[in-house]
Amino acid sequence: MPRPRPARLSTIVLAAATAVVTAAVLTACGNGTASGGGGGGDTTERTIRIAYQAFPSGDLIVKNKGWLEQALPGYTIKWTKFDSGASINTAFVAKSVDIAAIGSSPVARGLSQPLNIPYQVAFVLDVAGDNEALVARDGSGVSSVADLRGKKVATPFASTAHYSLLAALDKAGVPESAVNLVDLEPQDIVASWTRGDIDAAYVWLPTLDEIKKTGKTLVTSRELATAGKPTLDLGVVSTAFVKAHPDAVDAWRKAEASALDLIANDPDTAAQAVGAELNLGKDDAKAQLSQGVFLKPADLSSPEWLGTPGQVGGLAKNLVSAAQFLKDQQKIDSVPDLATVEKAVYTEGLPGVLAP
Repeated sequence: MPRPRPARLSTIVLAAATAVVTAAVLTACGNGTASGGGGGGDTTERTIRIAYQAFPSGDLIVKNKGWLEQALPGYTIKWTKFDSGASINTAFVAKSVDIAAIGSSPVARGLSQPLNIPYQVAFVLDVAGDNEALVARDGSGVSSVADLRGKKVATPFASTAHYSLLAALDKAGVPESAVNLVDLEPQDIVASWTRGDIDAAYVWLPTLDEIKKTGKTLVTSRELATAGKPTLDLGVVSTAFVKAHPDAVDAWRKAEASALDLIANDPDTAAQAVGAELNLGKDDAKAQLSQGVFLKPADLSSPEWLGTPGQVGGLAKNLVSAAQFLKDQQKIDSVPDLATVEKAVYTEGLPGVLAP
């Protein structure tokens, strides 16, 4: 049964992975920072390296529409697909990515020891609703979270789904040690599910829709949020990139805000763009988008979320709470204090930069 690695071994594995990624980056870019370094020179040589994930979001709309490329003609925009927040954190450690779409749980982990990743939370892509859920496979004999004792349950480790799975088990009074947890990326969950190798899985769309065809939903992230364990998908930017390219960060935030407006005001066009990125029909993409909770751009600078300069919002407390839960589950070494996390929330220019 896979168990959490000791902290020292995790550090060694992370260091090895980092060395491999860093070597590739140095070969491709010649240094460990964004191409052009942000410090002058010909802007046509500047590259923004964006990590995205294949889940229904405004981030996919920005990518599909080419809005960032249009807003920043002096930059080369490089989009790279990642399967989970854990791998994105490794890429940030290796200084091979500048901007990323990543879940709140891996961000909480990234801001904690031993990673202490220097990045800033600059956007809220969505609040997890029914677009992440725990599903039991038909024929597994599981009809409730309590029935997961002794069962094999898959989720991408260090993800928001992993955090929510642990929260669901905790809420049901099921010790983590009583369940056989398996670390699988979304595409691997589908294969294992089809073979009958796993009994249940906590995962997000579009994989979630696939396994729900032959399974029963036990709990969703929307329900867990109501119970006090909310999860989010966030937009983060490396601290070095924020300092070197503040105007580019503003352009990116404006593009993401436009995507939120499109989801709210023109769901058909939004679904068409998302469907093109996920290889889904418009109707399927629209149905998947409807399962998430998308904020209005103006809400992002409210006291509940990012806040404003000098008055960081409640998102910082959410991340500290997530880190505390991970510490209680022995997933991280220690919990960063609120002041440290508040410094990692980028509010410069808000709310003005998000205005229509």
